[in-house]
Amino acid sequence: MAYINYNPNPARKLVGDCVIRAISKSLDKEWEDTYLEIVMQGFSMHDMPSSNDVWGTYLADHGFKRYVIPDTCPYCYTVDQFCQDNPDVTGILATGSHVIAINGGNYFDTWDSGNEVPIYYWRKER
Repeated sequence: MAYINYNPNPARKLVGDCVIRAISKSLDKEWEDTYLEIVMQGFSMHDMPSSNDVWGTYLADHGFKRYVIPDTCPYCYTVDQFCQDNPDVTGILATGSHVIAINGGNYFDTWDSGNEVPIYYWRKER
């Protein structure tokens, strides 16, 4: 269980597209396809693609369910610990400002975000 470097962005950009990167990994889709689908979701909702409501609706439409992480240790429970505790979760882990793909106890990102504090996650249910 560990950090795995993952960057499907065709231009190898490192910031601004974490939602697209994480969703493309969790759905096993190309970055471009995921980007277009999220943009169209935002268009249909008259909201920005980066809005939590937009990409959350997109995930719900693709069989994901959202769960809140209990606030028992709001500053000490990390992405790395969540992945160790939940190796069966395939989905998306969200912090206050970042989104990370998780699968099999590993987390996939362009940088080692293991010390970030997760707030909620989207789990693939079907």
